[in-house]
Amino acid sequence: MSAFCEELRKRIHTFDPVLDPEKIRPLALAYLGDTIFDLYVRSILVMTRSAGPKDMHIAASNIVNAASQARIVKRLLPSLSEKEMAVFKAARNQKPQTLPRNMSPVDYKLATGLEALLGYLFITEQDERLMELLEQGVELLNKEG
Repeated sequence: MSAFCEELRKRIHTFDPVLDPEKIRPLALAYLGDTIFDLYVRSILVMTRSAGPKDMHIAASNIVNAASQARIVKRLLPSLSEKEMAVFKAARNQKPQTLPRNMSPVDYKLATGLEALLGYLFITEQDERLMELLEQGVELLNKEG
């Protein structure tokens, strides 16, 4: 993913940056982080399974959801740096505009915090740490079954 991230950033930097990465709103970081997590999970599924799109979509939906992301972040919290924790908390503490049905508000907030952290790591070009958290997160879910 690192080469992809590098190339993507090169192309994005052809635009005039609007904001300093430190000033991007927490929910905007979560928006980006959600996509990063989804891309990572779907990439793994495509590379490791011989299944049709419908089956892969179902498998991805079982991983890319607030409950799973909340389980991941609960395990990762002790390993977060002070700055990472601040990014996580800033997003977690945002008031959501809407809450999806059939979802725990606590899980939704935890997932939002994780997604913002992933978005922040991408924007600030901390690819090694981003990959470390993505790998640890998916590994934790695999161990749980």
